[in-house]
Amino acid sequence: MSAVNLAEIVSKQRDGGMPEPVIKDVLAELSLTIVLFDADSAFAIGLLIALTKSLGLSLGDRACLSLGITRHLPVLTTDRVWERLSLPVEIRAIRP
Repeated sequence: MSAVNLAEIVSKQRDGGMPEPVIKDVLAELSLTIVLFDADSAFAIGLLIALTKSLGLSLGDRACLSLGITRHLPVLTTDRVWERLSLPVEIRAIRP
């Protein structure tokens, strides 16, 4: 998972009232591998805007897609609009 997407998760949970220690505990239980966000990542994410703008994808969405593309890994989403993208990455919708 990109550090950008980790920030999104922490932000949403904290905004929803979850205490910091609980957020840390829950994330620790998941044993996620967090990929640092660097200049190369930023550039790759920026380039995706042309392919995703019409669908309204966020920076976090593009961070996830970019990581999947560069690491040759499938990406998971609850946003079925991603399935309309024509990108070199497997997109798995995890919500019907």
